[in-house]
Amino acid sequence: MQHGQIPLHKMKIGITCGDPAGIGPELIVKLFADHRLLEELTVVAYCPVALLNKWKKQLNLEDLPVQTIQNISQALLGKLNVISPKEQVDVLEGKPSEASARIALWALEKSSEDLSAKTIDAVVTAPVSKQNIHAISPGFTGHTEYYNDRFKAEGALMVLCAERLKVALATNHIAIKDIPAAVVKDTVVTAIKNLDVMLRQDFNVIKPKIAVLGLNPHAGESGTIGMEEMEQISPAISNAKNSGILAFGPYSADGFFGAGSCFEFDAVLAMYHDQGLTGFKAIAFDAGVNYTAGLSIIRTSPGHGTAFDLAGKGESSAEGMRNALYLAIDAVRNRRNYTANNQNPLGFSAGQKEYEGIA
Repeated sequence: MQHGQIPLHKMKIGITCGDPAGIGPELIVKLFADHRLLEELTVVAYCPVALLNKWKKQLNLEDLPVQTIQNISQALLGKLNVISPKEQVDVLEGKPSEASARIALWALEKSSEDLSAKTIDAVVTAPVSKQNIHAISPGFTGHTEYYNDRFKAEGALMVLCAERLKVALATNHIAIKDIPAAVVKDTVVTAIKNLDVMLRQDFNVIKPKIAVLGLNPHAGESGTIGMEEMEQISPAISNAKNSGILAFGPYSADGFFGAGSCFEFDAVLAMYHDQGLTGFKAIAFDAGVNYTAGLSIIRTSPGHGTAFDLAGKGESSAEGMRNALYLAIDAVRNRRNYTANNQNPLGFSAGQKEYEGIA
């Protein structure tokens, strides 16, 4: 363990069930099928305990030590600690409903309370159905937007992460027709800066190199296929460079991913959802982790969705969930180390006064 690293046994990670009509509860149980990790790390699941016990039985994992608790102070090392909703659970796997949406939103809000109180160090969120939650909470458009509002962030950034590739989105879940108006200089500048900070403090990249994609085909062809690159994106890149950030572009998305140029940078900033995620998922798919940059808290999630079509069948892979947990652990450690290493413990001005006094 490196100097200053937070030991695993002193770390608490929350895991939400996502939409319980999906594969979230199954993934939580599969994640700790080999429950030696529970001996090293305090884990708190925000999930109906009945669903976890169901999956314990279905997967023949009766020795998985599940403990229901009322609050974080009761969480124990060596147990899968579970904070369960008080209301009656009436969920049919594979069939999203108002009840499953309410549980998904409850898990999100309850874990956020604990993040705010700093009683957990990070949260791993299982997938939710945006449509399902939107039906009971019309303002909900996704995890990233929820955390942006909840923690009063400035431009929370969705970043899909794999071993060799990280792709961030300047805009999130908005209609294609609304994208050009949303791709403005200030938005792109904020995204580049948040991505740079994320790479430095949470991924331990000393001098990040960031590639920025254009919005239009062929990155606008010098204005012949659109002016956004010349009027908004290029000025944003120049602004970032003037701040000391190694930002490059704008690049044409098709050739950039097709030629493998995406592997030559520490991260890529795409202008919209499908532009970035089509390239990413063609390369990484279920192994990818969704990381939210630009927040005071640490949140990760598997890169896949609720998989309602697989729910209840026991066929889902926990690889994405496991990668999300490991990334959350690494990010907590890296951020703690970054904060400690960038403090000024000597107090320069005070030291200067002492020096002048001696003189």
